Amino acid sequence: MQNWKNKLLQTAIKFDDAADKWIATLKQRLGTFDAVQIVPYRTYGTPYKIYVRGRVLEDKKITKAKDGDGLINNLLNMYKRFESDEVAGAKLQLQLGSKTYTVITDKEGYFVFDISPDEPLITEALYHVLPLTLIDAPIPSGAVTAEAEMMIPPADAEYGIISDIDDTIIQTGAVNMVAMGKTVLLGNARTRLPFAGVTEFYKALQLGRNGKRNNPFFYVSSSPWNLYDLLTDFMDFNEIPAGPVLLRDFGLNESFIGGDYMNHKFKAIAQILDTYPHLNFVLAGDSGEQDPPIYYEVVKRYPGRIISIYIRDVAAGTKQQIAKDIAGAIQKEGVEMILTENSVTAAEHAATAGLIFKELIPAIEQDKKEDEGVAAGKVEAGE
Repeated sequence: MQNWKNKLLQTAIKFDDAADKWIATLKQRLGTFDAVQIVPYRTYGTPYKIYVRGRVLEDKKITKAKDGDGLINNLLNMYKRFESDEVAGAKLQLQLGSKTYTVITDKEGYFVFDISPDEPLITEALYHVLPLTLIDAPIPSGAVTAEAEMMIPPADAEYGIISDIDDTIIQTGAVNMVAMGKTVLLGNARTRLPFAGVTEFYKALQLGRNGKRNNPFFYVSSSPWNLYDLLTDFMDFNEIPAGPVLLRDFGLNESFIGGDYMNHKFKAIAQILDTYPHLNFVLAGDSGEQDPPIYYEVVKRYPGRIISIYIRDVAAGTKQQIAKDIAGAIQKEGVEMILTENSVTAAEHAATAGLIFKELIPAIEQDKKEDEGVAAGKVEAGE
């Protein structure tokens, strides 16, 4: 059965590659290429390991979300995100001190700089900005530049936070396909709703107990890279702490037949823990998909590295029971997994565990009330 699936997948990939080449050849003959853009993704690294990832695409002119955007505009932007025209074989240059490095984009337009510098990259800021330049492309491009952000957690960070996105910080209704479809296709960064109280709770975790607000956040999701701008805009608009956003390729290799949500997410989390062996972590997720079993595997593979786990309880029936059973199993490993719908309850546990200041609980309660008020207003307005 698996052999049959693999053959079908490989056939589909070959057909997809051939179609991409045919379309690129046709557009080159007709001269119908759009302007080229570099889309850098916020990444993470260390003073001794520079890692920059992104994509080179034709610019579809996706507009920033603003108040009053209608359904047609939102749907058009979503179409543009998934109808992305990648630029394969483009050559990029990264300037690091007195040295320059180059990479070539793959067939999906992705690029990765993986550099071990001669001198460590020392910075007091949480993020280091690295200039990117497109120096050659198979289509007319002109001068194209961008700035990539790479996070380097400071040595005095108390702990890191690894969080899911859908149904953990954003209300997507992943357990209800109709509700999720409406949110994903017709919403934008301003119409999507955060879970009540999540902003102030995450700010409290970032602040920690040293008061320096330098605990690093990482966001790991099974959403495709096509949604990167929407997700980061949502977090910026709602003042949720910024962090590297680690998503999945929407290509045939990673989706549909070949998709593996659990494998992708575990690998992403494991890479973070391996990169920062002296930093312990708080995990946050939801009960709607596979977060509890993934986090259980992380706890077993990395004993002593996970401080607490907060799972937003959005499921019922079998999934909810699975989450409860896993919480019991994780507790035997010496880690508490808090299963709750309430950000305030999670925050109270975090305060008791010495992760955040208990004096911040009232701000989290107020944030929760305000978010619930906004959500109620949208329901009354039929949005």
